[in-house]
Amino acid sequence: MQNKHASNRQFKFSFHDLTHNKGFSSFSSALMAIFLGLIFGFIVMIVAAPENAISGFSYVVFGGLSRIGDVFYFATPILMTGLAVGFAFKMGLFNIGASGQYTMGMYFALYVGFMWDLPAGLHWITAIIAGMLGGMLFGLIPGIFKALLNVNEVITSIMFNYIGMYLVDMLIQGNAIMYSSPTSRTRYLPIDAKIPSLGIPGSNVNLGIILAVLIGIVLYIILQKTTFGYELKATGYNKHASDYAGMRGKRNIILTMAIAGGLAGLGGAFFILAPTAIAGSSMTYEPINIIAANGFNGIAVALLGHSHPIGIIFSSIFISHIQRGGTLTSLVGYKPEIIDVVIAVIIYFSAFAMIMNAALSGFIKNRLLKRNAKSKDSEPEIKEAG
Repeated sequence: MQNKHASNRQFKFSFHDLTHNKGFSSFSSALMAIFLGLIFGFIVMIVAAPENAISGFSYVVFGGLSRIGDVFYFATPILMTGLAVGFAFKMGLFNIGASGQYTMGMYFALYVGFMWDLPAGLHWITAIIAGMLGGMLFGLIPGIFKALLNVNEVITSIMFNYIGMYLVDMLIQGNAIMYSSPTSRTRYLPIDAKIPSLGIPGSNVNLGIILAVLIGIVLYIILQKTTFGYELKATGYNKHASDYAGMRGKRNIILTMAIAGGLAGLGGAFFILAPTAIAGSSMTYEPINIIAANGFNGIAVALLGHSHPIGIIFSSIFISHIQRGGTLTSLVGYKPEIIDVVIAVIIYFSAFAMIMNAALSGFIKNRLLKRNAKSKDSEPEIKEAG
C-alpha cells in the first residue's frame, strides 16, 4: 500500500512539473489552437457544402502529403519571415514590417541575379547575401527611429511595407533587363543565379529549406546560449532594469531590427531564386502593387510557434501543409480561400492558447485528484473485507 501511495505522489509530482514546463505549455496550447481551428473549418465546410465536407476536410488535413516538395518550398519564406517577427518579439519589438523587408530582399536578390556576372557556384550565394542585406536595410531604419527617436516600430515598419512595395515595383518596371513587358513580370533568372534544387519531381523545393532550418537552429542557440541573446531577452522583459544593469538597449534595438529585417530578406531571396519544375525556368515577380502576403503569414507562424525558433520551424511547415491541402479543396467545389479562414481561426485561438491550456491542465488535475480521493475512500473497505 505504501508503494502505491509513493507511486501516486511520484505521478503527481511529474504531472505538476510537466504542466508547468514552459515548452510543454507552448506545445500543448499550439496543438489545442490547431485542433479547434480545424474543427471550426470543418463546420464551415459543412455549412457551405455538406455533401463534400468530409472529402474537402480530408484534403485540408492530408492533401499536403501528396505535395510534400511544395510544402517545404512554400514553408521556406514564411519560416524566414516568422523568424524575423519572432526574433524581434523576443526583444519586445513588434516587427510588422516583414513584408517590406521580404520584398526588398527579393529585389536585391533579383538585381544581383540579373545584373551581376559572377562565376557558377558563387552567383546564387551572392544573390542570397544581397537579399539579406536588402532586408537588413529595411529593418535597420525602423530600428534607428525606435532607438534614437522612440518612434513606435509598428508605425514605421508598417509604412515601410508600402514604401518597399511601391519602390520595388517601380525599380523592376524601369529595368528592361529584369522586366518583361509582354508578360508583365520579371524574366527567368540565369541558371547560375538559381538556388540548387533538391531534385524532388514536380516541385520547386531547393536548398533554401535546409538553409532556413539551419538558420532557425542557429537563432535558437544565440537566444538560449549566448550573452547577446540573454541581453535581448532581458531587454524585452524589462527595458529599464536591463539599462540599469548596463545592457546597451539602444544598440540592441537597432541590431535586433536589422537582424530581423535580414531574416525576412533571406525569405524573399529563397523564394525568388528558386528553380521551378519546368526546365530552364525560375520563379518570377509580378509588380502589381500588392503587399507580399508571406510577410503577414510570417506573423501567423511566429504567433503559432510562440516566437520560439524551433516552434516557428514546425509551425511554418504545418501552415504550408494545410495551405497546400487547402488549394486542393477546389476539386470538390470549395473556394481555396477557405483555408485562410482556418488559419485565421487557428491564430485567433492561439492568442488565447495559454488560457485554454491552463484550463485544460486544471481540468486534468481535478480529475486526477478526484480519482485519487475515490481510491483512498475505498481502501478501508478493502481492508475490512480482508
